[in-house]
Amino acid sequence: MDHEEQQSEPADVRTLAAASGLDPRRAFEVLSALGDGSWWTLADLVRRTATSRRSVEAVLRELRAERSGDRFRLPPERARGLLDGDRPAGPAGPVDHLLPGHADVVERMAKLIAGAPRARQALDHVSATPETVVRRALLLGARSWPPGARVLCVGDHDLTSLAIALIHPGAEVAVADIDERILAYIDACADELGLSVRTRWADLRLGLPPSLHGYADVAVTDPPYTPEGIGLFVARCVEGLQDQEQGRVLLAYGASERTPMLALKVQGSLSELNLAYEAMYPDFNSYFGAEAIGSAADLYVLRPTTKSKPAVAARVERFSAAIYTQGPQSVESQAGPGDGRLTAEATDFAPDLLVGDWPAGFLSRTPRVRLTTWLAKPYAASPGRVAIAVPAGLEAALPRLLLAARAGHVRAFPAEPPGDVTALAELLSPVYELSVQGAAVDAVRREPTGDAAGLLLRRLLDRAHGKLVNTWREALTGADSGLTKRQARDVVLRTAPWADGVTALELPVHRLAELGEAVRATLRAAAPES
Repeated sequence: MDHEEQQSEPADVRTLAAASGLDPRRAFEVLSALGDGSWWTLADLVRRTATSRRSVEAVLRELRAERSGDRFRLPPERARGLLDGDRPAGPAGPVDHLLPGHADVVERMAKLIAGAPRARQALDHVSATPETVVRRALLLGARSWPPGARVLCVGDHDLTSLAIALIHPGAEVAVADIDERILAYIDACADELGLSVRTRWADLRLGLPPSLHGYADVAVTDPPYTPEGIGLFVARCVEGLQDQEQGRVLLAYGASERTPMLALKVQGSLSELNLAYEAMYPDFNSYFGAEAIGSAADLYVLRPTTKSKPAVAARVERFSAAIYTQGPQSVESQAGPGDGRLTAEATDFAPDLLVGDWPAGFLSRTPRVRLTTWLAKPYAASPGRVAIAVPAGLEAALPRLLLAARAGHVRAFPAEPPGDVTALAELLSPVYELSVQGAAVDAVRREPTGDAAGLLLRRLLDRAHGKLVNTWREALTGADSGLTKRQARDVVLRTAPWADGVTALELPVHRLAELGEAVRATLRAAAPES
């Protein structure tokens, strides 16, 4: 007789919990599901019980559940023999009672989520369920944020921004995300549905977009579930709050019930930011996937204190390294500019300025500037040749790093060979002639030429750190249009409402690509009548 046949069946839920390493409530949830007479896949059991895959597997082993292919069940009579007493009451969701009244929004979000770009593992993407994003939107209203509140979504693969705009049409919603596909999809959906949602491109390691500093009444984030990822995303949320006393951060975070030390480490990173825990709703968020954490995450409501912003300023750079659990951004590559071949090529280029993290001692007499500073404000001097080190995982920042330069010749050194730069060359063609030089992307500044639209577009991109609308307005008023500054501004915002308050460096790629046509449209609208 083998070990499995000798193994005795657990006598009750508490025995089952002890044998499988679970708390009794979770053991009860799994047992109750298995014993309802239905066949369950492992993924469905995980999602139904908000219990990690590893723990569900442990319960299945202890119960010796019936199996058919990839499905499991327990005869109801066996389950009744183990269940002692009434079903324990699980944690009540704060807005679950409101969800049935918004079934139409749940249905619409289901279609939007189904049509969204596929998840990227390297960005730790896992889609939340439609019910989850609607619950998030309902919680904002339930906690009395006013109808006209400004909401900042720091990362939004889940499309929470669209759910908020559907539930609260009077709210202003802004999204900061690194994924160009998500930003384009959100903009397309918002335009089609007539929703007030604005998008900004951001790699949060390089900073929050300037237009979103002090923007929001409340910030919402579902970041990578590493201490560094949580710390970075929440720090940027704090920077995005307008009122430090009244503002709040809603954070989705989940850990396996088997890894309390990881949860403690994450909570420690929040404590270092001097944030108060105003509320925590267990298993508020449900996901398609993420079985290692039970396809569920808690929702934290965090309240900044007077010490939060100083703590963010002091610590945010420390979070700006490895923030994801996998891919090139999980552990930043130490190759690239530190590699002898690349530094040799940079030496041959003879730059007047080094941008980024170059090896200590390399071209020691050449001035240096950090990537965050480079994107935050124009460089004061006028170097003729600039070399930019682009670390692993920051390739999406390359168009902005080049637009931030005002030099005649810029050479960017990605950590990996650049490959095909055709799309990048087309995007930046109003400003640069692009080519690949060995391991680098070479950008030579063009002379401004062309018609009025081409010259205006070039002017906007040459002032990439400045407020887009201001530069655009000044160009229109100076084009013999007869428009006042206010009239010129109105023309710009009627044509390109997405340009309001932003710099060119914040625009998603699809908006940068639309900029030329928008410029032509404003010139037509501003032309004096003959």
